[in-house]
Amino acid sequence: MSRLQVFDEADGATALIDITDGDQIAAELAPVGVRFERWATREIGSADVVDAYAPEIARLKAEGGYLSVDTITMTSDHPERATLRQKFLSEHTHGEDEVRFFVAGEGLFTLHAAGRVFNTLCTQGDLISVPAGMPHWFDMGPSPSFTAIRLFRNPDGWIARFTGDAIADRFPRHEPAAA
Repeated sequence: MSRLQVFDEADGATALIDITDGDQIAAELAPVGVRFERWATREIGSADVVDAYAPEIARLKAEGGYLSVDTITMTSDHPERATLRQKFLSEHTHGEDEVRFFVAGEGLFTLHAAGRVFNTLCTQGDLISVPAGMPHWFDMGPSPSFTAIRLFRNPDGWIARFTGDAIADRFPRHEPAAA
């Protein structure tokens, strides 16, 4: 289930807001420029993931000027999962929007804006678009399991620029409940 917890940037222990309704999540994130949508999920079977969501992808490309699209899948048995998890746990920015649609699984995007920290758990059917330049971090958890569609204007613009701030260490990580 999608979830948004909002904290004061100085306190990662007490959530000011804790909601799971997709419309409310979108309303809380919109004022800081973050797009959050829920898309209807589809049985994909052997179909190409990108083809299955072609209408939604075409809309985003037209609205945001995105030129390329790909998918990423991460599994709990990936030999580099710990290294890949660690890579984005520190606060960073990108030179372009970070757009992700979760086809399956989940991941935690944590956004730092307007004196607040927005822990945004994205699950199957969630689209999040973090605007270029917004400080954030991403946690896929210790046993990752997700497939996501990614959209880019220029893949080189997605390179992480780390802020050097240790803020991410003060806020909850993604520790999913055991299945």
